[in-house]
Amino acid sequence: MYQVIGTARSRALRVLWMLEELDQPYEHVPVNPHGEGVKPFNPAGKVPVLIADGTPITDSTAILTYLADRHGALTHPAGTLDRARQDSLTQFILDEFDAALWLAARHSFVLPEEMRLAAIKNTLRWEFERSQKTLAHRMAEDGFLMGDRMTVPDIILAHCLTWALTARFPIVEHRLTDYLERMRVRPAYQRAAAR
Repeated sequence: MYQVIGTARSRALRVLWMLEELDQPYEHVPVNPHGEGVKPFNPAGKVPVLIADGTPITDSTAILTYLADRHGALTHPAGTLDRARQDSLTQFILDEFDAALWLAARHSFVLPEEMRLAAIKNTLRWEFERSQKTLAHRMAEDGFLMGDRMTVPDIILAHCLTWALTARFPIVEHRLTDYLERMRVRPAYQRAAAR
């Protein structure tokens, strides 16, 4: 059985959702970043941490990729062109969506108050909106990002779009709004988000 360390209000939601999609048993330890019980597994104090076979794995994308590869689901096989496209989408979402949202969070409540730059959030919102237009051109016509098969970047994107709504970063592309609605009604997402 896996153990997931981190609250569902963090990137740990990605891991919880993945395990629900895979129908794998796990224990959830809902600890906040830097909370007691995190640093022995991740000296940076960041969550999520997945304990697999007694070994801690950090970084949500590394965890999702590991789980997908281990269980042969929600991914394309390594060494295929579809996997290259999948990895390209994953990197785009991390660079253009996740990074903007994390930088905005850092300048909202993570950094010491004297280090925060409130004005940076306007630039980040602009970049976030521009990135949506680019992604809308890369998306499959319907279903998931790559077509009729859900993959790792779908979990990351849906999490980022949900985070964007909380952070008041507008979703300006209707295709992304529709996509997010479809993803958030999935039973596995509902179970993970309820934790």
